[in-house]
This record gives sequence, C-alpha cells and structure tokens, in this order.
Amino acid sequence: MPRIDGILETALYVADMDRATAFYARVLGLEAMVMGPRLTAFDARGNGVLLIFQNGTTEEDIPARGGIVPGHHGSGRLHMAFKIPGAELDAWRAHLGEQGVPVYSEVNWSAGGTSLYFHDPDGHVIELATPGLWPNY
Repeated sequence: MPRIDGILETALYVADMDRATAFYARVLGLEAMVMGPRLTAFDARGNGVLLIFQNGTTEEDIPARGGIVPGHHGSGRLHMAFKIPGAELDAWRAHLGEQGVPVYSEVNWSAGGTSLYFHDPDGHVIELATPGLWPNY
C-alpha cells in the first residue's frame, strides 16, 4: 500500500468571506497565505492548510495551471479540529473568552484528551483537541 503522511487541507464554506477570514485570524491567530473573493487559504501553523471558500463559488470545475480543479461544495454545519498541546488548554479557554467566543462544549475523553468545541460565524463546529483523543493522537 502506498504511504499517506496525513491530511494536507480541510475546507469550510462561508456566507461572508471578510467576516470568516477576520474570525480565523483574530480568534485562532492563523495567517492567510492566499486571499481572494473565492478562497482564503490559512497556514494551520505548519500542520496543514485551512481553506475557506465563499459559498456558491466552488461547485464548477476551475481551470488551473497544469490541469482542472474539480468542483466541490459543502453545506450545513461542518466540523474540523485543530491539535493543541495539553498544557495550552487553560490558555485557550481564556483566549476564547477574551475574544467573546463561547465554548459550546468541553469533552474529557476516556483516553485522556480534552476537546473544546465552539462555533465560527457560519455555525461550523470548530474543535481544539489535546493529545489522547485518538489512538494515533
């Protein structure tokens, strides 16, 4: 079997690109690598890329240098998780509170990890997870 080294990108679809990009920069401190009316690509701190797409702009194939990017889309409340160190859990609770972002739920997993869940401006479920959530994390 050929090797897989992890997940490179994950995508969310938003109603208001300016509002979403401001949220991810302010609340999570992510830096945009590419910004435009259709797509903002954030560096997820060297561990992948968060793609934020404007709703309604991705369903058609897009010609790109060297090929075609197939159309795609997602709708409803989507979910994604960021890895955080266990020692940073209290700092994240405090930071989210300072940013006016309520923690919707906190789960203490049986393997020892903890997840903080909150919503972005589009209602997507964002998770901050410490090690112990999965056998491989």
